[in-house]
Parts: sequence; C-alpha cells; structure tokens
Amino acid sequence: MRWLYNIGIYLYSLLVLAASPVNKKADLFRRGRRHGRKQWQSIQQAGAPVAWFHCSSLGEFEQGRTLIEAYRHQFPAHKILLTFFSPSGYEIRKNYSGADWVRYLPLDTPRNARRFVAMVKPETVIFIKYDFWYNLLRTLRKQAIPVYVASAIFRPSQAFFKWYGGFFRKMLHAYRYLFVQNEASKELLAAIGITNVFVTGDTRFDRVWQLAQTPEKLPVIENFSAGQPAIIAGSTWPADEEKLAAAFATLPANTKLVIAPHEIHEEHLAAIAKRFAPFGVVRYSMANGERRTVDCRVLIVDTMGLLSSVYQYGTVAYIGGGFGAGIHNTLEAAVYGLPVIFGPNYRRFREANDLIAQGGATSYTTAAELSALLLQWLADNSAGETNRQYVAQHCGATQAILRLLRQ
Repeated sequence: MRWLYNIGIYLYSLLVLAASPVNKKADLFRRGRRHGRKQWQSIQQAGAPVAWFHCSSLGEFEQGRTLIEAYRHQFPAHKILLTFFSPSGYEIRKNYSGADWVRYLPLDTPRNARRFVAMVKPETVIFIKYDFWYNLLRTLRKQAIPVYVASAIFRPSQAFFKWYGGFFRKMLHAYRYLFVQNEASKELLAAIGITNVFVTGDTRFDRVWQLAQTPEKLPVIENFSAGQPAIIAGSTWPADEEKLAAAFATLPANTKLVIAPHEIHEEHLAAIAKRFAPFGVVRYSMANGERRTVDCRVLIVDTMGLLSSVYQYGTVAYIGGGFGAGIHNTLEAAVYGLPVIFGPNYRRFREANDLIAQGGATSYTTAAELSALLLQWLADNSAGETNRQYVAQHCGATQAILRLLRQ
C-alpha cells in the first residue's frame, strides 16, 4: 500500500505542474515549493528549539491560532515554524507575526520527508485537526520526535475505521497524543486500539470568542446597515445566492444584505452583482467612492479576512455551503448572538446540529422556506442569544491542550 501512496504523491505533483500554466492556485502551489531546501536551511541555522505547527489551509490556521499564540507565550525560548499545504492558507497568512517562519509543507515523498525533518529538527510537532501525511509521520516516529494532533475529529466514514484501513491506521501510531473534540472520536479510536487520546474540545470556540471581544470596526458596513435590519450571508456559493435573491425580494424594503462570498474572483463577483442588481448593489472596495452605500440594499464584501468582524453588524446570519460539500463556519456568527440559517448539508457538523437543537439555528431547502425564516428572525432575533451562550460554554480547549503539553 505504501508504494501506491507514494505513486499517488508523484502523480499529484505532475498534475499540479501540468495545471500551473492555466490555474493560479496550482501555480502558487508549485512556485511556493520551488526553493524548498533553501527555505528549510534558514530554519536549520536558527540555533533554537523549533516547535512546528501544521495547518492544511486558512480554516485550520484560524482554528489553531489561539494554540500557537498560547504556546509561544508558554515557551518563549522556542522558535515557531508554521506550515501550510494549501495556497489559500499560505498566501493570506505568509506574513503572520506569531510565527518565526511561515512555509509551504513539502510534498510528502520519502526523500522530502527525510530532508525536511533533518533540516528543521523540530522538538515538538502539532498538526491542527487533520492532514495525515504518511512519510512525514513515519520519519518523525522513527526519530522519536513527539507529534500531536489538536482539535481532531473522527467519523466512522473515515478510512481508519474501514476493513481496508490498515495502512491509514499506521499513521495514527505516530502520535504521542491525540487531542480530540468529542467523546465519539475517542470511542472510535479506542475501537481500533488507539488509546493515547484526550477529549479537550475544539480550539475554534476559543478563537471566535477572542475575535468577538475586540472585533475590527468596519465603518463601511456600519454606514451601510445604518441601524436597519441586516442579513449577513457568509461564505456563499451560487446555489446559496440564487435562493437568497428570491427570498430577499419578499422582504421589507428597509432590509439590508451583506454578502461575503466564499470565492471572490471577478467572474463570481460580477454574477452576484447581476443577480442582485434590482436591489441596488455596491462592492465593499468601492463603497467610499461616488456611490453612497445607503442608496443600496446589497453590499458585496470583495476583500478577504473581514467576515468574522462583519457579523457584528448583523441581525440574522446566513451560512453558505449547505447546497454543496457542506456548510462553512457557523461559530463566527453564533458568537455575536445571531440566529443562523443554512442549507440542508449540515449534519456532519457537530456545532450546527447543536445550534439547531437549542433553537438558535435552522436549515431550509426552498426559497419560500428561507423567506419565512428571514421574516421571522428579522422581526425577533432573540433566539440567537442561545448561540452566544453555546460558544461561551465550549471555550477552553486551548488551555486544556497546553496543560497536557506542559506535562
């Protein structure tokens, strides 16, 4: 099985190379790793113990950020290496000041794994949530370097728990401890003989709570909403926007809509502007121009990194992705005490199920259902307070993990 895995990694690298002339993300992926050895050597020359944190992409970084920063405070003598697999994480956080180095993770070939670990010589390795790389984990285990995974969550559908999952289960034995989000994950792991597991919770709660205490002030959004009821639609896709447009047409004329789409390339932004044109549309990046935001009912956030602060100006939150692979982050909205609405593909997200169970969130399938829900919660959004309380009650994972690491 190992040789199949390695062949897959090499084939993946060839596909990235072939796609890079026509695909921006593939090109960033290729160019970011082009001078990997020189970048690793700068770490080798630091002369201090290195704590290596790995995040697959931007979401995992935000999830693990409180842990990275708490670790630096607890162990000030350690240098912090932060790696990303995806360009969508690296390109946005490559200048993150909380790490001494921000790098791309090398492709997981046997040679890359050996060279990378030999040059970096990490004292501690912490993977955030997932990203299981066989050759890296095997190399770290052979060299007795302690490896942890934080805020992990496991489900029966994963390969680890299938009859053919022996190869994948080997990776789990590389971890000194697995810090998981819930008891269900611990029980699944125990069933396959993995018992070095602690239920510490999810550091995302700590992060969204931290952000909500001192959110970035956004005068453009504040002026746009101008005290009117406002829907904040975060991480939307075309299927979400189609239903939002139909439902929005039925709402009172003083209702405002802020859309922060998941993808902000020009084609998508133009399609959103066209779909909502009858209501008057302005882009965030152009809102200080000649057209006043108060004259429009729809504002498109075409700048990355603002969504977690945009929610503070809302009355109701809409979370995108429920008509695709799955909904995006509900906690960023819940922490502000907003009721939350999303599409039908939410069941594998624990917090979404919890928010529904306590009455602060709901799912829908048709534009008519969405319209009725929006009318209800725009008139009275007090149900959202249970969401804020839910976030507060689930904070603490960062300190729980740090206590265990100190031991």
